[in-house]
Parts: sequence; structure tokens; C-alpha cells
Amino acid sequence: MKMLPLIAALSVLPAGAFAAAHADMTPMTAAISGPDGAAGTVTVTPTESGAALVQIDLSGLPAGQHAIHVHETGDCSAADFTSAGGHLADGHDHGVMAANGPHPGDIPNITVAEDGTAKMEFFNAMLTPELMNDEDGSAFIVHAGTDDYASQPSGAAGDRIACGVFGE
Repeated sequence: MKMLPLIAALSVLPAGAFAAAHADMTPMTAAISGPDGAAGTVTVTPTESGAALVQIDLSGLPAGQHAIHVHETGDCSAADFTSAGGHLADGHDHGVMAANGPHPGDIPNITVAEDGTAKMEFFNAMLTPELMNDEDGSAFIVHAGTDDYASQPSGAAGDRIACGVFGE
């Protein structure tokens, strides 16, 4: 079988076909902030495979492990961030240790370095633009404690210490 050079194979695509096929791949970003100086960004990018690429870059947080989740409401207006509602659940139980889990908004704990920074990147096949961009949006929350991946409804993660709304 004769192999076409890559450039020749790509040239058979109609003009604009790649852009049209990827129009729904727009990244969603949340600017994270908290009362004690927490800051950063979380970007969720849909991919061809259907799994979302989640990229987290945070600073100004207490060192150690913290639970992080996507929450069901795009609202960080309450001083304790409870305005963000519960986890983005889509009918699932919380945690990978639950038989009907995890929530689409469940994310592994993140480790914050001694200098207050944390970076993480992973894929989540359950996190979709349709869930995140419903009529009330969604938010990203950093918790004071760690997620035990089992307790209902939120993994015993503790207080909310930082928040960001996707799309703002």
C-alpha cells in the first residue's frame, strides 16, 4: 500500500473543515480567588475523544493536600462560597469508592507545595460542556481538607477556601 505524504493527505480536506469539526472544543476557564490570597486558573478543554483535559494552576494556598471539585452553580458570591452549590453530580454518587460514583465534578486531591503553588493536569471523560454550561453555569472549588473519595455527598472535604466561575 502506497503511503501519501501527510501534507498531501491534509490537502484533501475542504477549506474550513477542521475548524468546523472542532467548533465545540472551546476551552472553559475559571479565575480562582479566595479571601486569603488564593489565585490561579482552571481550564477545561473538550477533546476529540470526549474526555475533557483539565489543567489546574494555583497559588497562594496552604501547603498540603486539598480536595478540589467542579460545583453545580457558577456563583462564588457567598463569603464561604456555598453559593456554588454541591458538586456537579449528574445523578451519580460522590467518589470513586462509591458504587454509583463518581460525580463528573469529582477530581483527585491536589498537593500544594510549601510555596503555596499547585499544578495538575488530567483527563475526565464525564465532564462535558453541556453539564458545565447549563443555565446556572458551574464553579471550581478548593476545599480546606482532603476528599476521602467515599463520604456522601462531598467526600468530607471541609470548608471552601477558594472559588472561580467558569466562563467569567
